[in-house]
Amino acid sequence: MEQRDVLVVLFDGLQSLDVSGPVEVFAGASRGVPGAYRIRTAGLDGRPVRTSSGLTLTPDLPLDDAEAPHTLLVPGGEGTRAPDPRLIDWLRTHAPRARRKVSVCSGALLLAEAGLLDGRRATTHWALCGTLAERFPAVRVEPEPIYVRDGDLATSAGVTAGIDLALALVEEDLGRDLALTVARHLVVFLRRPGNQTQFSAQLAAQTADRLPLRDVQQWITENPAADLSVEALAGRARLSARHFARAFRDEVGMTPGRYVDRVRLEAARRRLEDTADGIEQVSRHCGYGTPEAMRRAFLRVLGASPAEYRRRFQPAHQAR
Repeated sequence: MEQRDVLVVLFDGLQSLDVSGPVEVFAGASRGVPGAYRIRTAGLDGRPVRTSSGLTLTPDLPLDDAEAPHTLLVPGGEGTRAPDPRLIDWLRTHAPRARRKVSVCSGALLLAEAGLLDGRRATTHWALCGTLAERFPAVRVEPEPIYVRDGDLATSAGVTAGIDLALALVEEDLGRDLALTVARHLVVFLRRPGNQTQFSAQLAAQTADRLPLRDVQQWITENPAADLSVEALAGRARLSARHFARAFRDEVGMTPGRYVDRVRLEAARRRLEDTADGIEQVSRHCGYGTPEAMRRAFLRVLGASPAEYRRRFQPAHQAR
């Protein structure tokens, strides 16, 4: 059986969970299949690094001594804001030799800085997708998925998405049964599909500058089952439909229809997680009208039906 070397890049200011989450997945797989992965950490000069939470991690070896790994994992964290130029140079020179390049959260910014994401599809934490797209226009940024695979490149959103991606890689390497065993041991779901939306993105819209538009935003959130057509919303804002639609898009950053879709999906998934309401009741309460309309929305955005979503994410004591 092939042993896959996993090399984790360490640097000052990294997010410790971006390292420990995926490492626990690969280590768990190696307990199930001894020798499946050899995990090593490496940093500039081999010196200890201090994480953003204050923990100190000591690399196994200096980066310059590391051989080309099967999987190169680059975590994120505050240290990606102003990285050491030597780290970027190392990534630019050595990362292409890895058979698989993986980033967690803002680690994508380091790969992009090294030119490794040019012309490639990638994601990062929802709050940084705009930064990634603005600073590196050659990168095809996908802001909604929790992780994105593009050939030998895999990028993920924040912390827990790194675990999801690592489980997907274990499943690819060693099969679903082992990945499921690891997921159960870690008490996580195997596995959120990569195209599942970063949930925080549902709430990441800008707040309108003008009070009437802010009031409409709040009203939409509190009344997802109401008539939320542009005409009805414009009436609440005391604007013409055309003026309202243009002002809303300019100040909120998306069309009223897109905003309504996000709010309704957010409301529906919360009810599926937090209540025992039936699918039909949830669809009516959240403004979908019919279960089929809600099902189509869930499949389009989350890649799972409402029923499947509930099975995945509702706490066990509520599902009983």
